[in-house]
Amino acid sequence: MAAAKKKARRRKKTPDAVGLAADALTGAPPDDVRALADAIPRDGGAVLGVFRDPLGGHWQILAALPVARVEPTPFQRDLSEPHVKRLANAIESLDRFLDPVIAVRTEDGRYWTPNGHHRVAALRTLGARSVTVLVVPDVDVARRILLLNTERAHSLKERASEVLRLAEELAIVDDRPEEEFEAEFEQAPLITLGLCYQENPRFAGSSYHPVLRRVDHFLREPLSTALDIRHRRAAKLAKLAEEVDRVVADLKKRGFESPYLRAFVVARINPIRFKRGERFDFDVTIDAMQRAAERFEIGKVRADQLARSGGPPEESAS
Repeated sequence: MAAAKKKARRRKKTPDAVGLAADALTGAPPDDVRALADAIPRDGGAVLGVFRDPLGGHWQILAALPVARVEPTPFQRDLSEPHVKRLANAIESLDRFLDPVIAVRTEDGRYWTPNGHHRVAALRTLGARSVTVLVVPDVDVARRILLLNTERAHSLKERASEVLRLAEELAIVDDRPEEEFEAEFEQAPLITLGLCYQENPRFAGSSYHPVLRRVDHFLREPLSTALDIRHRRAAKLAKLAEEVDRVVADLKKRGFESPYLRAFVVARINPIRFKRGERFDFDVTIDAMQRAAERFEIGKVRADQLARSGGPPEESAS
């Protein structure tokens, strides 16, 4: 029998070259970039270089800034002290700071960093006087970089809190319809949940997130108006959570114990649990869940039903 012929491997097509050649990264910057470079020494810093990025050709400035001038964007997630300690130990052991942070200059001479909060905090811990920074003239870059930070956030609470801060900041400076910020916010429910966590840091958002993803959509109203609507939604959700917590407490009194107890109750009162392919209304759904929670019959719950249930376990208070 003749041996089977080996199928020739297709060579991957080499992508077309993009961006700038190395010798095209320098040159005479535009007026706005020169003005920014002139402002940096007045802020106590030093310009180390002005150049274009190799991919998009955008101008940026490598600078040294006083650590005191650099701070996180107002919509960034909270500092993790253990992470700061690990970074400080790593920087100290190497005795070098090799990863400049990105920053944008505000009108009052501060420098917001959307990606260097922990590194700057680590330098402060070590007593450093200055930090190397990649200063970007376009303030919108800080908001776009937030999307990457949101994807790296470690918990639903962090993601929701970070997105809420961004929404509140943008409502002041860019009050377009909320639906136009889908890329920045990732999910509409994160804004509503952020408001819930703001009022109650122990809010069990993971139990309600699956429902919200089906009923809480981006709004057509301007962002400031949309935030008012989301405040009302968060208040309604908090009221529902109080009733669910009462049911959970009653179940525990009857001897039911499970990390999925709250998720079990939420699933039982969810009127759209088995419905597919429809766009559901927030108020109609949450109101129906509220009524179902208020008339929840504890005596009809069996241990085998809880054993078969799954879902997100209760979140920690951290």
